[in-house]
Amino acid sequence: MSFPWANEYKPSHPFMQWMDERLPLPRLVYNSVGGGYPVPRNLNYFWNFGFLALICLTIQIVTGIVMAMHYAANTAVAFDTIEMTVRDVNWGWLMRYMHANGASAFFVVIYVHIFRGFFYGSYKAPREMVWLLGVVIFLLMMATAFMGYVLPWGQMSFWGAKVITGLFGAIPFVGEPLQQWLLGGFAPDNAALNRFFSLHYLLPFVIVGVVVLHIWALHIPGSSNPTGVEVKTESDTVPFYPYYIAKDGWAVGAFLFLMAVAVFYFPNALGHPDNYIPANPMSTPAHIVPEWYFWPFYAILRAFTQDFFFIPAKLMGVLAMFGAILVWFFLPWLDKSPVRSGAYRPLYRKFFWVLVVDMLVLFYCGGAAAAEPYVMISQLAALYYFAHFLIIVPIISAIEKPLPLPYSITEAVLGDDDAAQLAPAANA
Repeated sequence: MSFPWANEYKPSHPFMQWMDERLPLPRLVYNSVGGGYPVPRNLNYFWNFGFLALICLTIQIVTGIVMAMHYAANTAVAFDTIEMTVRDVNWGWLMRYMHANGASAFFVVIYVHIFRGFFYGSYKAPREMVWLLGVVIFLLMMATAFMGYVLPWGQMSFWGAKVITGLFGAIPFVGEPLQQWLLGGFAPDNAALNRFFSLHYLLPFVIVGVVVLHIWALHIPGSSNPTGVEVKTESDTVPFYPYYIAKDGWAVGAFLFLMAVAVFYFPNALGHPDNYIPANPMSTPAHIVPEWYFWPFYAILRAFTQDFFFIPAKLMGVLAMFGAILVWFFLPWLDKSPVRSGAYRPLYRKFFWVLVVDMLVLFYCGGAAAAEPYVMISQLAALYYFAHFLIIVPIISAIEKPLPLPYSITEAVLGDDDAAQLAPAANA
């Protein structure tokens, strides 16, 4: 984002001048996160979650590298190497519990970040590419988390890998060969564990690359804001440093405190007890369930129980599970309202909160047993989920009468007066 009032980087020290001429890294940092990057002055704490996601990614990479130093991707010893890391390696318990709970924290932050985007219309022009890259990051996170869940090689790791990879077998013609290619055989074993470990180690660095693109795409139009009104004057912005660095710093401190409470006092609260039993292909757990952050999509998968003409229920469930995320790619074009922020869209705001409740229902049903009434509730919740994005949002954007928008971000922050003018919604 380039504004005429943005501060320019002007090094004063001879060495920094020499560096700036040959490798303008200080200039890049200053223009990206320093005083040279103007940011809307009205960002609330929901905008801190993007920075928190970056902190989570850093924690996962650092702790993951340390864990990889002591892990052996072999079905005979994989479970024991995890236990050895926790019990015998200096600070190994801290690395393991930070990595395991960090994955959950990462998804909490990302889910809040995504739903903030839903409410404030962060996917709308000119930030479509920012949104699309964010969805790609989420898909990569899902793949990385699934493969990481397999690595401890406990009961739920083994049977989770068997169930999830078995879904590919539902794809006509290429499903079974694809499943065997993923596993390196007919069932999860050494080949599968080695492949999952390699990809689990590689994908976080792919995520880093997409995050760089995500931030780059964000800096072209600049950050959105709670009003959805674009920056007009210098008074609408403040420098990212020191104002939002301080605000992000406070949020990071609060986040790390909560994570420390989880790691030190409830390190296994979000784990499944069966995963502390070594994998046994001859003993099926009573209730196979993935990690909690997969539950809404797992509920959608299980919502399909009857074949539809020539389409098997399993195939429809697989398509719906992936479609539940892929539909987000089309959201910038499904929502044609000229107003971005849900704060000025009263009808959209009501249905947004219905979506939040619907998502919580899917979370609960995904972790419950595959029995009634949870299956029926999952079916109703999945039906509303797709209806929200494919039917309700387009209709609302066509019939809704938004509230009048403030003329500028400054007016929204400081209030209007007799001379203030409200811009029409169509000019947002």
